[in-house]
Amino acid sequence: MTNATQTEAAKAPQFYLEEEHHPEGSTMLGFWIYLMSDCLIFAVLFATHGVLGRNYAAGPSPADLFDLPLVAINTAMLLFSSITYGFAMLQMERNAKMETIFWLGVTAVFGLSFLGLELYEFYHLIQEGAGPTRSAFLSSFFTLVGTHGLHVTFGIIWIVTMMVQVRLHGLIPENRRRLMCLSMFWHFLDVIWIGVFSFVYLIGVIG
Repeated sequence: MTNATQTEAAKAPQFYLEEEHHPEGSTMLGFWIYLMSDCLIFAVLFATHGVLGRNYAAGPSPADLFDLPLVAINTAMLLFSSITYGFAMLQMERNAKMETIFWLGVTAVFGLSFLGLELYEFYHLIQEGAGPTRSAFLSSFFTLVGTHGLHVTFGIIWIVTMMVQVRLHGLIPENRRRLMCLSMFWHFLDVIWIGVFSFVYLIGVIG
């Protein structure tokens, strides 16, 4: 290779990055932005239920429909899942791979229990003729609670995916970052459900 060729090769652009391709800070910032957008979605659904929540169309009211003890058990399932996810994160900090997978599995079981009770409630309401088309109140109720349930479903799928990823690749930095994002998402769903339980169920029955 001649000197001129070597000089041209040295001046040629180098298409590679020495730094990490997915900096942790940018990932976390992007996920916070996503959570804020999700907050706006639920804020609209809560506002809609606030406006339509007393439009029963001569149909059943919350006091006629809601089984508060069942809903309280369902709420406990989701809150317990938040605690067990916290245990998973503690095990991740200890770099304990199998223990992390175990607590993620327990979290998924609690999440599935929550979904099962919610589907049972929906089925029971529809069997009584209180489906989402019965009144504006029930339309807003099914939309709000169902949207939260869809988020929990996606969260469980994400948990199972992370169990497989940790099993195959261990607690590498990428998996730790993903588990942190999943932690924020799962705790966010808990906070939203506390709002649903208080605003939709408790106030609906008491009010």
